[in-house]
Amino acid sequence: MDIKIGFVESPRELVITTDAKQEEVADQVTEALSNDAATLQLTDAKGVRYVIRARQIAYVELGTTTQRFVGFAGA
Repeated sequence: MDIKIGFVESPRELVITTDAKQEEVADQVTEALSNDAATLQLTDAKGVRYVIRARQIAYVELGTTTQRFVGFAGA
């Protein structure tokens, strides 16, 4: 699943690919933003850990957890 994070006063966004479930990530983000936590910590599919300042987050877009098929195999 891809997670896109937009930041305040920045035209760029951070894209993280993770194996975590959508609900788990949504709960982490909601908890970090609603409890005035200083940081949001996420880990990507390769094990890289991201520590993000919660106050700088403008939006978080959570992708779908379903697998997309490419080609004509499903046609």
